[in-house]
Amino acid sequence: MVYAQKGLPGAAEEHGIAVFSISEISSVISSILDDTRIQDIWIRGEVTNFRPHVSGHRYFSLSERGQNCGAVINCVMWRSDAKRIGGEFRDGMDVIAFGSITHYAPQGKYQFIARELRHAGVGEKHLLVERWKAELAAEGLFSEERKRPLPRFPMRVGVVTSETGAVLQDIRNIIARRFPLEIIVSPTAVQGESAHLEIAAALRRIDGRADVIIVGRGGGSFEDLFPFNHPDVVRALSRCSVPVVSAIGHEVDITLADFAADVRAPTPSAAAELVVQDREVLREGLTLDSRKLGADLIGKLDRASRELSDLRTRIAPGRMQRRIADRQQDAAVMAERLSRALTGKIAIQRLVISGFLEKIENRNPLRLLERGYAIIEKDGRAVKSVQAIEPGTEIQARMKGGKLDLLVRSVTHDKDL
Repeated sequence: MVYAQKGLPGAAEEHGIAVFSISEISSVISSILDDTRIQDIWIRGEVTNFRPHVSGHRYFSLSERGQNCGAVINCVMWRSDAKRIGGEFRDGMDVIAFGSITHYAPQGKYQFIARELRHAGVGEKHLLVERWKAELAAEGLFSEERKRPLPRFPMRVGVVTSETGAVLQDIRNIIARRFPLEIIVSPTAVQGESAHLEIAAALRRIDGRADVIIVGRGGGSFEDLFPFNHPDVVRALSRCSVPVVSAIGHEVDITLADFAADVRAPTPSAAAELVVQDREVLREGLTLDSRKLGADLIGKLDRASRELSDLRTRIAPGRMQRRIADRQQDAAVMAERLSRALTGKIAIQRLVISGFLEKIENRNPLRLLERGYAIIEKDGRAVKSVQAIEPGTEIQARMKGGKLDLLVRSVTHDKDL
C-alpha cells in the first residue's frame, strides 16, 4: 500500500487519507516521463554492463564518464535498431545515444530506449551535420524550386574529384563509350581535414567552363565523406551557374552536398550515364524516325500522284473543249433571251409614248360591256351571226357583271324584218 498526500487527484479515501493504487502511481510516473524534454534526445556516457541478448536486443547502462557521481541510466536497444546500426560496442566505450526516457511499469523502473548509438567522436560530427543541415535548409539551399534540369546534349562535362582515383577513370570510360565529348577536370582532395576547402575551390574554378558538373568520389565511411557535408562545399555547389550532379559514395551514403545538387546519382558511373546520351540508342531512335518519315513521305507522294492523275483526267483537252463548247452554247442562249427581253421592253415603252396601247385598250370588246352591250357565246365561243343559232339553242350572254344562260325560242333574220 502506498500512502499519498491529501489533495492529489485519483486517490481513494481511506480513513481520511488519500491512497493510490500501484497502477495509478505508475500511470502518474509515466505521464511525468512523457515530458518532451526527455523525448527524442541525445545523451552521452560510458557504456557499462553491456549485455547483448540472444534475441538480438542490447541491454547496457550509461554512466558519467570520468566522474564518481554514481549517476547511471539503464538502457535498451531493440533488435531492429541494433541490426540496422551494427558495429561493435563494449564496456568502457564513450558513446552518444539517441532515444527517449520511458517507464517500465512491470519492474517499476525507468529506462532509456536507444534508437541510435555511435562512438562519441563520430557522434559529435553527426550532431554537427544535423546542425549544418538545419542552417543550410533555412538558407533555402535544399529547396526543390532551385533544382535545374540537366542539358540534353552538353558540349563539355566538368568533373570535380581526385585526379588519381578510380572515379575519374570510370567517368571517362563511360562518356567515351556512350557519347564522346570534352571532359574538363578540376582536381581536388576528397577527404582529409582541409578537403572541404579544396572541393569548394575546385567547384569555383570549373564553374562557367562546362555545361554540367559532376562532383564525385568513391565509397567510404562517414568520416571519409564528411568534407562533402561542410557548408563551404554546399554553398559553393549551390552557387554554380550550371547544373550539378552529386555522385558521392555508394547509393546508401547521403551527404548534404546531395541535398544541394540539382540531381543525385547513386554512383559516379551512374552520374556519367545521366549527363550524356547513349549514341547507340540515339542512332536507333533516328533510324526509326527516318523510317517513319520515309513512310509518311511515300504515302503523301502516292496521294499527290492520285490527285494529279484525277486532275489530268478532268482537264483532258477533248473533255475540256466539250465543256467549253457547252458553256458557250449556254451563254449564247442566255444572250438571245436577254436580247428578246430587252427588245420587247423597248417596243412596249415606245408604244406607251405614242399612245397606241391606249387606243388598243379602247377597242377591247370587253370595254363595250361597260356601255350596255352584250356578247353572245355558244359552246364557249362568240356568236358572230344569227345564222349560227336555231330555236331551242342554249346560249350565254356575257354582260357587265357576269353571264346569262338563255334558251332561244325563236330566231328572226334581217330579211324578215
